[in-house]
Amino acid sequence: MGLFGLFSKDKKEKLDEGLEKTKESFLSKLTRTVVGKSKVDAEVLDELEEVLITSDVGVQTTVKIIERIEERVAREKYVNTSELQEVLRDEIAGLLEENNTSDAEYDIPNHGDDPHVIMVVGVNGVGKTTTIGKLAYQFKQMGKKVVLGAADTFRAAAVDQLIIWSERVDVPIVQQGMQADPASVAFDTLQAAKAKGADVAIIDTAGRLHNKVNLMNELSKIKRVMSKVVPDAPHEILLVLDGSTGQNAFEQAKQFAAATEINALAITKLDGTAKGGVVIGISDQMKIPVKYIGVGEQMTDLQPFNKREFVDSLFGE
Repeated sequence: MGLFGLFSKDKKEKLDEGLEKTKESFLSKLTRTVVGKSKVDAEVLDELEEVLITSDVGVQTTVKIIERIEERVAREKYVNTSELQEVLRDEIAGLLEENNTSDAEYDIPNHGDDPHVIMVVGVNGVGKTTTIGKLAYQFKQMGKKVVLGAADTFRAAAVDQLIIWSERVDVPIVQQGMQADPASVAFDTLQAAKAKGADVAIIDTAGRLHNKVNLMNELSKIKRVMSKVVPDAPHEILLVLDGSTGQNAFEQAKQFAAATEINALAITKLDGTAKGGVVIGISDQMKIPVKYIGVGEQMTDLQPFNKREFVDSLFGE
């Protein structure tokens, strides 16, 4: 069973609620842009550019969107302001679709006798541990055996937080306490996962960016040690970003992408912010699939990212 079938509240309804602040802010700015104007001209496009940038879509992605709308206005000769919202919706959706990443329900690839290994990275405070707990819950609901690894041994309480989540979700955890060697924890986690016949192993890692070289060295060591147990591990390096930080999340994504080979993103805390437009910019600029978005506090509120549903919720459909 895929993740889309797990939610007690309708998934789209929860997404609508989670993006409410972003939608209200975005649409109110958009409405002010077109008041008293009948057609989409250079002045409207200048104001629309400001709306997108102040909605944390990002400068480069905003320029792309404006250029697409300019081309459409030139092609269709006349676009009135009442059509602008629909045109904008189409162009944002089209831009996201061009990333060529699938919205299919997420499942665990089969690696024979080996578990699917997810290494989770991200700075402190972005919701990394919570994301791991919610992922573990959802995989378990799918009938998968999950093992957690507490390799964030640098931050006070990080191990304790993951232990609490393992108890809440009722999945085993491998931990060696604070100050333990993260690579050793990862190694033991994969050995335990194999011994238990686990389907997935999720490894937490230390969330610091103050020295990119140290971060790169540490993550490289963890990957190198894990590959001794599962040759192609980690299969997924999931970067967790706090959507409420807006463009700062984009900067973190760029820094982590320079430090390690990220191949999936989770953007959290969208329910408490008007900065949800950052999902559009990160998805467009990073060319790394946004796999999950966090739209609430409940176990089921980490959703697989669906581009069309996201755009529909942003525009209030």
